[in-house]
Amino acid sequence: MKGVFYGVGVGPGDPDLITLKGYRALQEADVICSPKPAADKEGVALAVARQLLPQPKPVLELPFPMTRDKAKLETCWNDAARRITALLEQGQKVAFVTLGDPGLYSTYTYLCRKVRQAGAYQIVTIPGVASFAACAAEARLPLAEGDEKLAIIPTVKDLQAVRAALQNFENVVLMKISRRYGELVNILKELGLHDRAVYASRCGLAGGFVKHNLTEPESEPGDYLSLLIVKKNKHGCD
Repeated sequence: MKGVFYGVGVGPGDPDLITLKGYRALQEADVICSPKPAADKEGVALAVARQLLPQPKPVLELPFPMTRDKAKLETCWNDAARRITALLEQGQKVAFVTLGDPGLYSTYTYLCRKVRQAGAYQIVTIPGVASFAACAAEARLPLAEGDEKLAIIPTVKDLQAVRAALQNFENVVLMKISRRYGELVNILKELGLHDRAVYASRCGLAGGFVKHNLTEPESEPGDYLSLLIVKKNKHGCD
């Protein structure tokens, strides 16, 4: 009998924010599978999962370099899928852990597709608390109210798309901002929205914080696990 491939969103970093279904999947899994960002560094999602397991389990760390080279990524996804399907063929239950939600800018999306293409394996995707939801809660901000619109924009490449979203949506979440923070603050100032933005870094993790004053972009934040929430109608929950 073939095994089961789980995609488990472990939330933004606080182990208390994993869902009960996700927690049960980790308990039932024979192998915990995790993306490995660097040769000498453990992934954050794996560190979260370890806190939820009463006993250590076998771990399969899969290298996924931080690159936009499609050929290199394709090679990594194919290799990872081969290693996972080998375990599934043995009847193993494999839980791939990912920060936030597995369906939102996650390596799991590509890996799931490769596993599905490789054979008739049972795949169970378990949603998780997205980072922006946790950051909004930490900042005591509603993400959207009434008929307001919400846009979620990655800022890796196209800042014109960011500008358009800020002009056309009442609420905007800007993700993957670490390399473009200074540019983003300048756009917010230009549009008169710098006092309507909140910077959140490492919510749910050690050293996490929320910053409400974005008037000084010189001290540019650089943490990968950071984002901006912009609300034109900035009313908190206080």
